[in-house]
Amino acid sequence: MRVAVVGVQGDVEEHVEITRKAMERLGLDGEVVATRKSGVVSGSDAVILPGGESTTISKLIWRDGIAEEILELARDGRPVMGTCAGLIVLAKHGDEQVEKTRTKLLGLLDVKVKRNAFGRQRESFEAELDFKGIGRYNAVFIRAPAVEWVGEGVEVLARFEDKIVAVRQKNVIGLAFHPELTEDTRIHKFFLSLI
Repeated sequence: MRVAVVGVQGDVEEHVEITRKAMERLGLDGEVVATRKSGVVSGSDAVILPGGESTTISKLIWRDGIAEEILELARDGRPVMGTCAGLIVLAKHGDEQVEKTRTKLLGLLDVKVKRNAFGRQRESFEAELDFKGIGRYNAVFIRAPAVEWVGEGVEVLARFEDKIVAVRQKNVIGLAFHPELTEDTRIHKFFLSLI
């Protein structure tokens, strides 16, 4: 088994490490590879799109041919997970900031996402969520987006106050927070269980 972590920006090493821990705890053999080049995602069983800056991530994955590989992986039914800015890039619709910056989205989640829904960097926080299928989960939010609406076929996995912060559509998971910044491997284990 091979899991690719798109390494163009964000908490790449943190995702690599927690995915390795999740694999160990599930007793799975395999490797977790950070990549900035095309050819790696297409040869993987799953892919993670970390946080960072959505406009930059989008430009780089489309320029380098990684976007097409993510789309192909998703079409083949293999798991795709995006966290924070990764959620924005996976969405079908963005807010006025996404439009203004002409960020090209992958459209894998039938949702509309609002960037910086909780404020800027200094408004970062931790909150306990009730995550469907996992239970209570302590989530780290940093300049986090939120899902404003979901289309048919999109399952809401978690909310914070009145905002949707975790969704799933078939084999694609989008999270507004950073599970890689905790020691809790349950979300990555859930992701790996989809392979």
